[in-house]
Amino acid sequence: MDPAIATAPGASTPRRNPLLSSRMQYRSRPVSIAVDPVSLVISECIAISSAVQKYARSPHSSVSAILGGSPNLIQLVPPGPSARRSRKSTSDAPTDGAGDLATNRWGLRGKKGKSMQDNPLISGFGRLRQELAGVKDIHRFDSLVLLYPFLQIIQAKGTAAPVTILALRAIQKFLAYGFVAPLSPRFALAMQALSAAITHCQFDISDPAQEEVVLLMILHLMEDMLSGPGGDILSDESVCDMMGRGLTICSRPRFSEVLRRTAEASMVRMVQIIFEDLKHLEEEAGDESEALDRQTIGDMDTVSMDPAANGTDVPVAGAEVTEAGEPTEVGEPTQAAKPAEARVSVESSGSAKAAGPSAEPRPSSSSEKGRPSSETPRSPIADAGRPSTSSATESAASVDLRPYSLPSIRELFRVLVNFLDPHDSKHPDQMRVMALRIIHVALEVAGPSIARHPALASIAEDQLCCYLFQLVRSDNMAVLQEALIVAGTLLSTCRGVLKLQQELYLSYLVACLHPAVEIPREPGIDPSLYSGIPQLPKLVKPPPSQASSGRSTPVSIKDRQKLGLEGGARKPDARQAMVENIGVLARMPTFMAELFVNYDCDEDRADLCEDLIGLLSRNALPDSATWSTTSVPPLCLDALLRFIQFIAERLDQTPETEGYPDPEMLREKRSRKKLIIKGTSKFNESPKGGLAYLQEKGVIENSADPLCVAKFLKGTSRINKKTLGDFLSKRGNEAILDAFIDQFDFTGSRVDEALRVLLETFRLPGESPLIARIVTSFAEKYCSSSVPEGVATKDGVFILSYAIIMLNTDQHSPKVKNQTRMKYEDFSRNLRGQNEGVDFPPEYLQSIYDTIRTNEIILPDEHDNKHGFDYAWKELLLKTDAAGPLVLCDTNIYDADMFATTWNAIVSCLFFVFMSATDDTVYARVITGFDECARIATKYGNSEALDEIIYRLSYISTLGSEALSNTSLNTEVQVAENSVMVSELAVRFGRDVRPQLATLVLFRVVTGSEHVIQKSWKHVIRIWLNLFVNSLIPSFFSTEADNLALPPIPLQPPSLVIDRGAKQNEAGFFSAFTSYISSYAADDPPEPSDEELESTLCTVDCVNQCHMGDVFANVAHLPSHCLEALVDTLLDHIPEDNGSTVITVKAENIPPSQADGHKPRQSSAIYDPALVYILEFCTVLALRDDSTVELLGKRVVEAIQTILRDVPRYHPILVERATFYLFNLLQAGYDYDHVRVPILLHTVSSFPDDTLVKASGLVLRGLKLCTEKPCPLRNEIMTSPDFWVILQTLATHTEPAPAVFEVLESVVSGTPSAIMADNYEAALSLLNEFASMASVGAGAEQKNDRKQGRKGGRPVKQEKPSENAVVERGVKALNSIYRMTARIPHLMKQSHLESNEAWSAYWLPVFQALTTQCTNPCREIRHLAFSSLQRSLLSPDLTSGDEDHSEWTAIFGEVLFPLILRLLKPEVFSSDRDGMSETRVQAASLLSKVFLQYLVVLSEWDGLLDLWVKIIEIMDRLMNSGQGDSLEEAVPENLKNVLLIMSSNGYLVPPSRDPAKEELWNETWKRIDRFLPNLRVDLALEEEEEEEKPVRVEEPPQSAGLPPAVAEGTGETVATEEGA
Repeated sequence: MDPAIATAPGASTPRRNPLLSSRMQYRSRPVSIAVDPVSLVISECIAISSAVQKYARSPHSSVSAILGGSPNLIQLVPPGPSARRSRKSTSDAPTDGAGDLATNRWGLRGKKGKSMQDNPLISGFGRLRQELAGVKDIHRFDSLVLLYPFLQIIQAKGTAAPVTILALRAIQKFLAYGFVAPLSPRFALAMQALSAAITHCQFDISDPAQEEVVLLMILHLMEDMLSGPGGDILSDESVCDMMGRGLTICSRPRFSEVLRRTAEASMVRMVQIIFEDLKHLEEEAGDESEALDRQTIGDMDTVSMDPAANGTDVPVAGAEVTEAGEPTEVGEPTQAAKPAEARVSVESSGSAKAAGPSAEPRPSSSSEKGRPSSETPRSPIADAGRPSTSSATESAASVDLRPYSLPSIRELFRVLVNFLDPHDSKHPDQMRVMALRIIHVALEVAGPSIARHPALASIAEDQLCCYLFQLVRSDNMAVLQEALIVAGTLLSTCRGVLKLQQELYLSYLVACLHPAVEIPREPGIDPSLYSGIPQLPKLVKPPPSQASSGRSTPVSIKDRQKLGLEGGARKPDARQAMVENIGVLARMPTFMAELFVNYDCDEDRADLCEDLIGLLSRNALPDSATWSTTSVPPLCLDALLRFIQFIAERLDQTPETEGYPDPEMLREKRSRKKLIIKGTSKFNESPKGGLAYLQEKGVIENSADPLCVAKFLKGTSRINKKTLGDFLSKRGNEAILDAFIDQFDFTGSRVDEALRVLLETFRLPGESPLIARIVTSFAEKYCSSSVPEGVATKDGVFILSYAIIMLNTDQHSPKVKNQTRMKYEDFSRNLRGQNEGVDFPPEYLQSIYDTIRTNEIILPDEHDNKHGFDYAWKELLLKTDAAGPLVLCDTNIYDADMFATTWNAIVSCLFFVFMSATDDTVYARVITGFDECARIATKYGNSEALDEIIYRLSYISTLGSEALSNTSLNTEVQVAENSVMVSELAVRFGRDVRPQLATLVLFRVVTGSEHVIQKSWKHVIRIWLNLFVNSLIPSFFSTEADNLALPPIPLQPPSLVIDRGAKQNEAGFFSAFTSYISSYAADDPPEPSDEELESTLCTVDCVNQCHMGDVFANVAHLPSHCLEALVDTLLDHIPEDNGSTVITVKAENIPPSQADGHKPRQSSAIYDPALVYILEFCTVLALRDDSTVELLGKRVVEAIQTILRDVPRYHPILVERATFYLFNLLQAGYDYDHVRVPILLHTVSSFPDDTLVKASGLVLRGLKLCTEKPCPLRNEIMTSPDFWVILQTLATHTEPAPAVFEVLESVVSGTPSAIMADNYEAALSLLNEFASMASVGAGAEQKNDRKQGRKGGRPVKQEKPSENAVVERGVKALNSIYRMTARIPHLMKQSHLESNEAWSAYWLPVFQALTTQCTNPCREIRHLAFSSLQRSLLSPDLTSGDEDHSEWTAIFGEVLFPLILRLLKPEVFSSDRDGMSETRVQAASLLSKVFLQYLVVLSEWDGLLDLWVKIIEIMDRLMNSGQGDSLEEAVPENLKNVLLIMSSNGYLVPPSRDPAKEELWNETWKRIDRFLPNLRVDLALEEEEEEEKPVRVEEPPQSAGLPPAVAEGTGETVATEEGA
């Protein structure tokens, strides 16, 4: 086997098994035999000799062949001329040389066979036996001598078919067993002789069956020769002969189908071998790409196969035997036929009958072509078969022994291609199909090699493409299918040199396959979802043939269809074949990218990539099967998905840029291309408007510059040729016309040649003046470019040009009859004397006339015939150099732009197919396509594509509806600890697998692509909302590391809760009936069925598989700018009004339904959990970090504030959470001023009281968040009156009161303190209110007293802290009030108020609050308040150093006196009868102590008398209050103590001692005597004492009943008095 074949690309590699390799080794070497080789050869000789004798027509014996002749009888001398002539007379040319060789080699005596003892064919075998005598090693025997007698049998005319079969079989054995091997002497000559013999085999074909057997063996032998060890040494001529014989057998209609198919298979095999050798020939020639071409360029014309030479000289079946009974050569004409030059014989079914027996035979050697008949060479056998082996050198000199190479391969390729000519009637379609199959194999094996060699590439570029592109329009399906297959393989392997051919071919396929049918509307599918599928291709016309021609294809639509340039109505099978062909091309990973780079990004080329994707997208829709076949939609879908798959596979590749065009440059070219297309379209409608647009867009620098305009018009092919001709010839455009014609170079061109070039660029106008204007400009240019030959002046050029135009019309117009067409004489006569007074040279005019007559000047868009197509094809070939080679793109740097151009059609197609498909395989493929499209879009940042993918997937999922699903009938089913919410949405979704698949893919697409998504967030959000309100997903964002720490968003409580676990034991008809009746009576929805529950579980599983939590996790880490789109979309989902679907729930936090299935009673409050979801999600995103607060905070704040401006419309749950979100945003974004504190607090304080109370929990949390740490925000909030209004309002309600106090306590007791002048009074007032609330503790105290059975005695005080939370808050409030006194001096100093004003503003409110609590029914509060009041009143900070005592002396008139007066009120006393009397005693004592504390200071005050009188009056009222003995005892004691101290210190003395004190003395006793008449006597203050010193008075007994703090204070006061 040829090693080249063993390593052919695509060949299967054997398994590397040592045992198998050993067994297979014999396949690469000759077969070993068990018999003696020489005996085997002799046996073959005897067998053939016997067969010859058996079938011979004349009696000859085979003794010589059987016994072997004597060598002594052989005449070892050259034969004489007479002998040679005698052979000629008895045999035909092919056996003439064989007779000479027989005479010379085998020494037969006599002339004309008269003295021949045996038949020469038989005697040859005898001589072979003589040569074999004594031979030990057959492999060293002369191979030519060994084969000669067998070759003689094969070539001899009249040999019976069985004899020929035996000879061929023997030769096959010799080759297989290695008797004829490369090591054998004269092996090359033997192979050449064998090739010549089998290609000129002649035998009796009277038996058709035997004939076909012979031909089969010849085919097998030729195949063995090419594939065997000697195949590589066959000459070009031998290869041509063998392939010619194979083609002859393939093309004979009279042969059986089996034979012709076998011949075709052999041809395919031999072509595989030959074209595989081409690749090895390249390697042997050297590394240079053109080395092989240079080595063989001189031999290209030495071999030929011309099927036209004998294409019709085929005898009619049954006429192979002449009247004389002489047989003829296989496939050859009879003896009466004339010689022919071709080696390949092909036939046409229409010409076989016309040939008849009159055809003449042809010589056997193709090398005779072109030589005189007298120089006919001798056959290779005659030249090679000299008398002995010593003549090998002499023989080699006469036979070309060079191995075959590019010349024979080119000739074979050319002949095969010529079979394809659709206009050659000699070649029936059957032959074209055969040739196409063989060519296909050649391209499969060595397509790239064909493209590398100009000798082969020129054939592929021209004839092959030209014929193929016309055959693809054939209605014969066999031809069409094979042509499409070959075209696909040709473009797959040679497209690098077929740039324009590929454009023409693909444009035709697009035109054929793209249906001009609107996409049918599917019920329930929005047409906008598949609007990206193009209804029609762009089909931009091909550009000009040359860079300067501007010519379009001069064929109308009608004939373009006929000639294969436009699509027409094709049969369904044809459409399927074309789609399959496109699929072959699309399976190349880089094919679409190459189309995009080479065509879509070229200003002069069609948008092939875009058109092809549009074609596949349109035909992938199911309705395309109505005008094609059912296989077309899946084929197109497969091609589309492969295109996407290839891009996806290249995503992770390293971009390769070296050697490729810059992507940015291609983008600019695409942009410019769009401008040119639009501009030229405008130009075709209005040239002036088009030029203005092109100048505006920068395509033309200056539309007023004729040169700029002319260059553009000359360089583009998109201008309508008629419009261009009219524009150039229009009056006023002479400068543009001249500049346009100046773009041409007419140097060296004849007038008609130059005129032809010009007129091919635009359509010549019909009016004579316009034509004259163009011809005048042409004449000037023509004469200026070079010195005209045969023309004197430009006037002569003008006249001659006009005459040429008229001649062209006359010669080729179908309206002119042939008889009246202009002759040369008429043409020359019309021009007589027009060349500056003389005639034009006759030969000059004759050349012009002949050229015009035979080659019409084609005016654009004028012709619609084959001539127009041929001309267009020539134009295409001419422009190939200007177009350049095809750029092969094995890179991913263009994928982003290519995907951006094509994604819309692909995604629309995938959506439509998915919506209409019913097959699981289609679902799987389309889902994969969506996923890959999304990956690509994400990789390249194509937000638009990704958004559309998500939009379509959400549409399919059915979860993205704008209106949220109805949840009023949701039912919760519980089993043990698990529960599931059965809803309308869950049941519907779980029943259909299509939405489930779409949803899975949707979130697979979204996961990881969050940073690219823009507009499609709205669809994802709608899905989230639908799932959320139906309890299918939690609010994932609430689990993020945010600071909200909110409880889950409450949802609609189920209308029914069913505990399946409790009902498992219930069964039977009665229980089911009872359940139904009960639910009917209660107007409850029926229990969900098992099927509905199963569907719901499917929905739950699908949602869980989506892993939506991953999306939220990714969103949480997105860059802040990527969150803008998401947040904006979330905010867009906030309804403008609340009239949309809402959920009616209870006003308070929503409790779960009861397990008995009864509905909870609902109020009419409106609650939308989806709105809460949106606001909370936005808040979480905005609060993520400082950058998100800055970027997103303001828009979220504005949205929430919009809701809070209309609080009555919203449910308190929403208001509560929205307010909390706003406080969080305020705290995080205070520095950015997103939230105005006064506006927010005023908004909250303006809530209706019931709303504020219901929303109080989170409102207070928000306030605490903003005020718990010292900062400017806390200060601003604390100074706002609305803040205190909010606290004040909520403090009065039981539920929010603890939280209010918590906020209050944090701001009052914080360090540094938040109490300032602006909020001092408000804080004090609120603390006082909390202290007042503690009055509820009185009931518990009094109840405790009754339990202790106390009966009138002094109660024992409980020292343990109060267990009542309200009382505890009151205690804390009082302590806070007292602590505030420590800041009073600081606040007074900061206030800059007058001293009396400052005292009233700071001290007085504290005293008033404490005095208020001194009458609190709760003893614990009252005692604490009294203690705090006493400490405050006795504080050294109370008095300021000012002489004006009006401010602090108010403690009597505004603090103590009102306190005592309140204590005297019956209602106050009755609130705590047991404890309030003690408080009165304490008040009296406190009054005395305070007076004595400040007596020294008061003595300097003018109002001392009035104050003292007032105190006495208060004592009088206390004494006479009628409240029992304790007060009657305490008042005199306190008063006595005060009087003694005043007397001892000289303030209260008799007038006798100090006349100045007379008034004080008199007024004192005047009033005391009224209620204590005996007190003066008891004190005896009027008696003189020996020593004047302060008197210490014992504590009144009542002090024992004071609280410890009061008692302690009393002691301190006395001590102070003593000190004084």
